[in-house]
Formats: sequence, C-alpha cells, structure tokens
Amino acid sequence: MATKSLRYMISVDEEMFREMEAFRFERRFPTHSQAAAELIRLGLEVVKQEKMTPKAPKDR
Repeated sequence: MATKSLRYMISVDEEMFREMEAFRFERRFPTHSQAAAELIRLGLEVVKQEKMTPKAPKDR
C-alpha cells in the first residue's frame, strides 16, 4: 500500500554509512530513515545558525 509520506533517497559511501549506523545505534533509532532525517535536521540547524551569525572580517 502506497503512503502519502514524502520520500527521499540518498547515497552514501561506506565511511558515512558506518557513521550513520553508529549514530542510529547510539540514539536508538529503529530505522535508517529516522536516523537520516534527524541528521538532516541537525545539519539544517547548523546552517541556519551560521546564516544568523555575523561573519568576522578577514584579516589581510
């Protein structure tokens, strides 16, 4: 049965897969999808914070 949930597919290398598996295990996510979604959320929060933080002028 089809779902109405939005879906994404991502491809990762072996190293990233191992890191994601460790994250999933440590945080006790039951599925790969839930762990990947949480990692994406965390990354988006960092991006938003960086946008809101004024950048220091570079010394030349």
